[in-house]
Amino acid sequence: MKTFQIASALIELGAGLALLSYPSVAVALLVGAPPEGPIALTVVRVCGAALLTLGVACWLARGDTQSRAANGLVAAMLLYDVAVAAILAFAAIGNGLYGVALWPAVILHTVLSFWCVACLRHRSLKLSLLEFKS
Repeated sequence: MKTFQIASALIELGAGLALLSYPSVAVALLVGAPPEGPIALTVVRVCGAALLTLGVACWLARGDTQSRAANGLVAAMLLYDVAVAAILAFAAIGNGLYGVALWPAVILHTVLSFWCVACLRHRSLKLSLLEFKS
């Protein structure tokens, strides 16, 4: 779980910084066109701040693999990764959007989703073994 938390932290911190610092470039890489207008730029930057928040949470939790809070963080990241993979895949398939980073991002978030499930299953197996021993 620690490796997952570190990887998620680095990925989300990088994405968050990109969306905050270079929103037009980051969005264009994902969907093939920059966000238009101040409203779109504001929403993109809010998303960047949210990703920074996720990255910080994962980074600060990297040494905690046993608590309910760590388990909750991984479960939240599972929901996030599944949602992002689905939203980006729909953007490509349903809306015909395409940026050079779109499909790599879909694949990355799909892989992270499976990694989350593996972390949660491993933790649940460890808890079952601990209960069995006592």
